Amino acid sequence: MDKIMVEKSPPLKGKVRINGAKNSALPILAASLLGTEDIILEDVPKLKDVEIICEVLASLGAKVEFLDEGVIKINSADINKYQTPYDLMSKMRASFLVMGPLLTRIGKTKTSLPGGCAIGTRPIDLHLKGFRALGATIDVDHGNIGAYAEKLVGDRIYLDFPSVGATENIMMAAVMAEGETIIDNAAMEPEIVDLANFLNKLGADVKGAGTSSIKIKGVKKLGGATHSIIPDRIEAGTFMVAAAITKGDILIENVITSHIKPVIAKLREIGCEVYENEDKVRVIGPKKLKATDIKTLPYPGFPTDMQSQFMALMCVSEGTSVVIETVFENRFMHVDELKRMGADIKIDGRSAIIQGVDSLMAAPVKATDLRAGAALVLAGLVSDGITEIRDIYHIDRGYDRIEDKFIKLGAKIYRV
Repeated sequence: MDKIMVEKSPPLKGKVRINGAKNSALPILAASLLGTEDIILEDVPKLKDVEIICEVLASLGAKVEFLDEGVIKINSADINKYQTPYDLMSKMRASFLVMGPLLTRIGKTKTSLPGGCAIGTRPIDLHLKGFRALGATIDVDHGNIGAYAEKLVGDRIYLDFPSVGATENIMMAAVMAEGETIIDNAAMEPEIVDLANFLNKLGADVKGAGTSSIKIKGVKKLGGATHSIIPDRIEAGTFMVAAAITKGDILIENVITSHIKPVIAKLREIGCEVYENEDKVRVIGPKKLKATDIKTLPYPGFPTDMQSQFMALMCVSEGTSVVIETVFENRFMHVDELKRMGADIKIDGRSAIIQGVDSLMAAPVKATDLRAGAALVLAGLVSDGITEIRDIYHIDRGYDRIEDKFIKLGAKIYRV
């Protein structure tokens, strides 16, 4: 089993290019099942999760070819299966996103309950509520879920919570439903906009993505397209925090700065200089990091996927910081690992109170989930000694060999 070793490093300096967004690539790959002609996707990140969803597509009868670096060609003209294999579903939650496309394309779908990071319940009820509203019959039996419909008919669907996954799955199911579908209290994340843009390139009629109300007019058939995945705002945020925590100077390329406004605002609050320039952002860390507070919220609020990285930063900031996690109820699993490194953190329900310390100490730790793993890498960069991070398969699900980019910036980090 691989491990990542991190030594205390000098201030990181240089430039880094951000990959396409994992959270955009996965739903768009699932949506490729809707097309009946060749689909070319560009800037697809080379990640374990992408590999798994491509296996899911192939298992359903789609032809999947890896062309150049970051380019995938998919043809779903002859998909002939509707049941996703349990072994693939159990590895990754996003596999559940094939339900919407299969339901509208071939009228039935069957799958097992999804797996993934254990950061909270993330119920699939909202997905199923949407499918029912469109006219599907849902059958839940011993961990398996089936959805069936002779035809889907558009409806008005209100989401009790602006769930990203539910918004995506309902959008994909609705694109070939009869009539108009309106999703109210829809998620507004940039990844939703990217999916809508992709669907429209295939011939769908989706309007309002990026707002809380999305309107979809059903069409009879979708074709093919070439589409480039948007940059990963969470990978960008991780390297921005790396500049801050090491008091470095990093130019981050291939970013959409409007997607990372909350991260930019908080980095400025703690004393960083942040310069925005079209598709680049430069972060210069201060000599002294100031405490700050964050509260995670659905987009456009502070992203829950940046909470653990910011907590690593708060551990070495001067003063008392508070983190309030409102999105996932179990997203403080990294706290015990940071405490092993000498962090002073107290948990009170969904709040964490962090008292900054002068320095952290290296320790053997484990990545409890994807973003927690990134936080431990960041903490290791400023800890005395050599930090050994285990269970890094979580990190590899969202970062393509994270150590390579850090090495180019001057970090002392390696994989064993």
